Amino acid sequence: MQLDPTDLKILALLQADGRISNQDLAEKVFLSASSCLRRVRMLEESGVISHYRAVLDPNVIGLEVDAFVQVTMRRDVEHWHENFTAAILSWPEVVGTYIITGDANYLLRVRARNLKHYSSFVLERLYKTTGVLDIRSNIVLQMLKDSNDIAAELLLDGQ
Repeated sequence: MQLDPTDLKILALLQADGRISNQDLAEKVFLSASSCLRRVRMLEESGVISHYRAVLDPNVIGLEVDAFVQVTMRRDVEHWHENFTAAILSWPEVVGTYIITGDANYLLRVRARNLKHYSSFVLERLYKTTGVLDIRSNIVLQMLKDSNDIAAELLLDGQ
């Protein structure tokens, strides 16, 4: 789908405030409310906008530990990828999972109430998963930037 500058402005505004009213959005992009609504629906139907969500503050809800965990698997274990994938999907502590390049197979983002909870997760679940060979944890000390926003400028660079 080819996005024009108006589409990109709509996307940037929705990323900043997913609860903005259609009327306010239309005014900010200089469209009529009906035209703006048509564009938003087109962006949703085409999959450019995949869903809307509330962003929670982990510290406010009691999740003090944020960790990135590299997991290396034993390749001699049959169905290691399928088994590991099934396991991580059932663990609420794992909030992000990525297949990566380099020495490890996976990078997990793990949230836990405290260090004891995190330790229990690693020792009782992660290490006990069939095929896990090595685990390397990096505890986040301070977050400088955390965003899923795709900047309109990035999209415009390709045009």
